[in-house]
Amino acid sequence: MRTTLAIVSLALLPLGLTACVSKGEYTKKVQAADRLDQELSGLQIRYEALQRENASLKSDLSAAGKEHDRLASDRSDLERVLKTKSDQLGKNVVELRQRVASLEDENARLTRELGDAHKARDEKVRELSSTYDQLVEKMKSEIDRGQVTISELKGKLTVNLVEAILFDSGKAEVKPGGLVVLGKVIEILKTVSDKNIRIEGHTDNVPITGSLAQRYPTNWELSAARAINVTRYLQKQAIDAATLSAIAFGEFRPVASNSTPEGREKNRRIEIVLVPKE
Repeated sequence: MRTTLAIVSLALLPLGLTACVSKGEYTKKVQAADRLDQELSGLQIRYEALQRENASLKSDLSAAGKEHDRLASDRSDLERVLKTKSDQLGKNVVELRQRVASLEDENARLTRELGDAHKARDEKVRELSSTYDQLVEKMKSEIDRGQVTISELKGKLTVNLVEAILFDSGKAEVKPGGLVVLGKVIEILKTVSDKNIRIEGHTDNVPITGSLAQRYPTNWELSAARAINVTRYLQKQAIDAATLSAIAFGEFRPVASNSTPEGREKNRRIEIVLVPKE
């Protein structure tokens, strides 16, 4: 303010030199100078405030620019990630389509193989059924007398011959009448080429006693001897030995109760079993 007054005083000095200024006029000049000085101070304050506001705006603008750059960078990164994922998904889709095509081909192949297997199975079932029908027809009289039973289940055909039709009591050698019966079975077995033939010997649970026990200590030995003798006879009749096997079950696979004579009679038997070749 003093600077302002000095400037005003210097400005009025020439006037004072050339003319006399009234006191009232001087006071007005001073007051005007004071007002100008106040306005200048206010403008200075306003200017400083505007500078601070401008600095703040610049700072905000700089921060906004940085945020924009960050968002732009994030967007660029996101676009790269999305492109990478899109490319990977594209590859996955191609691979999955290839796998689907491969699986469809495999499924078609398996379907064909399954169809062929079903046809082969059906053919074997028909063959087995044909063998069953032939045996039933061939051995009708023995079946009617209860000496033979024939069953077919799950690809296995079983000819069950009671002991009495093949052996004398306590004997393991096939009697002449038994050979006749076996001859009927053998006639049919010669037509079968895709089956193994298992000869199973079975007994009741009555222990072997007396002199017979010296030859057959237990029912194991008796059932084994009977199964082997039948197997040997089949071999002699030109049944392929590679398809034959003899098994002894003794008393341990009963088909009826051993508490009655009728049940024990059913348990004393030879079973000729046709099974698929392994």
